Amino acid sequence: HVQLVESGGGSVQAGGSLRLSCAASGYTSSTSCQAWFRQPPGKEREFVSSIDTDGSTMYADSVKARFTISKDNAKNTLYLQIDSLKPEDTAMYYCAAKWVGRRCTSVGYDYWGQGTQVTVS
Repeated sequence: HVQLVESGGGSVQAGGSLRLSCAASGYTSSTSCQAWFRQPPGKEREFVSSIDTDGSTMYADSVKARFTISKDNAKNTLYLQIDSLKPEDTAMYYCAAKWVGRRCTSVGYDYWGQGTQVTVS
């Protein structure tokens, strides 16, 4: 079993920055692609960014140039650096991962965290 726990969310004024973290535990060797999703209030959950085992990254058009995904393999931790926050970035942010052998895409994730709230005013 793989467990994912997000942290780092909070309330911040527009233009500020946040660094979200996702700590992974369990059978982490069985995972490959890792990603961040978000769900604004009253809207559907949407793909934000992903990072593959080789370090290749992918971003949704809405967050390019402001969001940066990274990982620290030694700490089994995934990160999402968010700069120049906008009110429309307000959402519950979730981290996710896929089983090994699956391509990094915006859908089809097997493991999910409980989420961390980001509120921009």
